[in-house]
Amino acid sequence: MIELNDPNQADDLPVGFFYDGIADWTLPQAEQVAAWLVATAQHHHRAIDELTVVFVDDARLREMNRQFLGHDYETDILTFDYSEPGARGLFGELYISIDRIRDNAPHYGVPFDDELHRVLAHGLLHLLGFDDQTDEQTARMRQAEDHALSLR
Repeated sequence: MIELNDPNQADDLPVGFFYDGIADWTLPQAEQVAAWLVATAQHHHRAIDELTVVFVDDARLREMNRQFLGHDYETDILTFDYSEPGARGLFGELYISIDRIRDNAPHYGVPFDDELHRVLAHGLLHLLGFDDQTDEQTARMRQAEDHALSLR
């Protein structure tokens, strides 16, 4: 069951945060994070019509990765783009494993919030048309992530 249990939910922003099976954590400063995501999209000359971010655990995201992409391994994020082709407004869902963020932050030597924000930016950038299938695309994605983080 997905439930909205964040009292800091931004009612006037087109970004919603939800928790599926995550009882021990909520997104700090949700309204500021939502505003940052909106500003990041605007930097790329796009608007967010509706962005749903669902925080899950490793087991749930692995199940989704297997179900939707045929990949039987853990990942930190899955992005689903429902935007109409050619539309200026973005419409999508990001599913983020808090377990992966918790494990990856110390692995990469960064604070939890920085890793979380990088993953949020990564998902948004996918909705903006960035890809990471080749080394060149990955480098461009990383540069765009860094720039997004500088907008916080």
